[in-house]
Amino acid sequence: MSNIGSYEQRLKDFDWSIAKKVLDWKEGELLNIGAICSDRVCARGGADRTAMIWEGFGGKKKTFTFDDIRVYSNGFAQMLESLGIKPGDRVCVFMDKIPALYISFLGVLKMGGIVQPLFSAFGDESLEVRLAGAGTTAILTTQKHVKKVRAIQDKLPNLKHVVVVEGDQGKLREGEHFYDFETAPRVEAFNVYKSDSETPSVLHYTSGTTGQPKGAQHVHGSVMGQALTSQWVLDLREDDIYWCTADPGWVTGTSYGIIGPWSLGVTQCVLDSGFTSARWYQFVQDNKVTVWYSAPTAIRSLMRDGDEIVKTFDLSRLRHLASVGEPLNSEAVIWSEKVFGLPFHDTFWQTETGAMMITNYPGMKIKPGSMGKPFPGITATVLDLKTHRPVTEPGVVGLIAFRPGWPSMFREYWERPDLYRSKFPGAPSNATPAELRANQDLWYVSGDRASIDKDGYYWFVGRDDDVINTGGHLVGPFEVESALIEHEAIAEAAAVGKPDAVNMEVVKAFVTLNPGFEPSDDLELSIMNFIRKRLSPLAMPQEIEYLEKLPKTRSGKILRRYLRALEWGEDTGDLSTLEED
Repeated sequence: MSNIGSYEQRLKDFDWSIAKKVLDWKEGELLNIGAICSDRVCARGGADRTAMIWEGFGGKKKTFTFDDIRVYSNGFAQMLESLGIKPGDRVCVFMDKIPALYISFLGVLKMGGIVQPLFSAFGDESLEVRLAGAGTTAILTTQKHVKKVRAIQDKLPNLKHVVVVEGDQGKLREGEHFYDFETAPRVEAFNVYKSDSETPSVLHYTSGTTGQPKGAQHVHGSVMGQALTSQWVLDLREDDIYWCTADPGWVTGTSYGIIGPWSLGVTQCVLDSGFTSARWYQFVQDNKVTVWYSAPTAIRSLMRDGDEIVKTFDLSRLRHLASVGEPLNSEAVIWSEKVFGLPFHDTFWQTETGAMMITNYPGMKIKPGSMGKPFPGITATVLDLKTHRPVTEPGVVGLIAFRPGWPSMFREYWERPDLYRSKFPGAPSNATPAELRANQDLWYVSGDRASIDKDGYYWFVGRDDDVINTGGHLVGPFEVESALIEHEAIAEAAAVGKPDAVNMEVVKAFVTLNPGFEPSDDLELSIMNFIRKRLSPLAMPQEIEYLEKLPKTRSGKILRRYLRALEWGEDTGDLSTLEED
């Protein structure tokens, strides 16, 4: 049994004010995530405690105390202020998992900026869409990635500042700035921006079925949910060595790779190198990792490499394992119990929810393959697919939904109020985001389907839309299709997910060709590389199928649902609207 109390105990008389006690925070005190994760830890005696153990390619290693994190994040905050960046300005952090990423994240928040983390593998087009959508003022990047920024900068009138934080200062172009936090003067004191629970903090972009990616706006008050779930679900304790494998370009890497552990003063490890099972096990062994938060894709990759390799490493310090990003299959839970002596605890949440919502709580009976039960304080259900009323019978599939109002809930889709309102079926057409979050007669609909068994455990079924979940990362088909038809050979395109043993699903493209082009291995490679460069490796089709024409409705809409059903061997459903030859 975990030291954080049983699930049943925590359900009794739960109140979110418990999170304030966990953080030792009182009403009226400064609520700024940047300060809570650094200054506050130091003020409570944790200045000399190790905050981050970082390891990069070639075994390069660096260690930072919480006092280092405090001082260096002050430096980033001061540097941004000196450039004229104002509170509320969007500041993009676009770099690999290097120390500057984690420290600058806090620095942006300290000066009142809205930090916009983006995955460093994004190509020019993916980067442009997200920076343009947010009206981003500044971007922090490295010599390795600045060329992507330069390629699109003239299309981004709001982007006033490009700051290179690692590389050769002599290779900067006019108007670019260089800042090395380790060689810059230490900034011992900084006047942290007086944010409160509703002050915007992090803007995460997530993909949708149609249209461009949408920005989910979070606030400083989200730390209450992130800290409490880190303590209760990840079971983080002050003496832990914690490893979250997620990249901060995605919400897991910020909520539980920065905010959660550091708000509790917990040491975390960061590995910035390619994946191999031996490398990961070595990292766990060398750093004496105790709590490990990873993804099903990685776990299945470890499974594929077998049991014997595990025996060559000392993983005895591990005491708690958790998983996130996509459904964790029952085989992975059973396998981890066999080889580690510990099960992976699946957790369900989203970019929009900001923190864990349905979890396999420590000490709770695990049903392998189940998402678990709602976190204390979260009211969840599944809604009937047609009526949007809660399902009352066990085992019936519906839409996962939550009563609004939890602390880490996103406050809006950036400048898209109608899209935000659409997540609350039955909401008044003129309701504001604040009114939607306060209305306890409404449900926030997640876009995922599940069923609930007789014991209250949730069982994931799939997405309710065409969004492709590849390795725990959502890829919007519209964005892939838009890039595909920019290739000179392609006339029309449809992108769907196809089954994959490791990544759950990968992108498959169906295309029709322009006159003068014929299918070939060279053309397929050209298309794949085109998407990889424009968007990202995650969005690159793993298979391309050439068709004479794409299946469409009589109104001309491509039937992705039909193509996906064929890939998954599912019922194609009602095809009465299918365009006839």
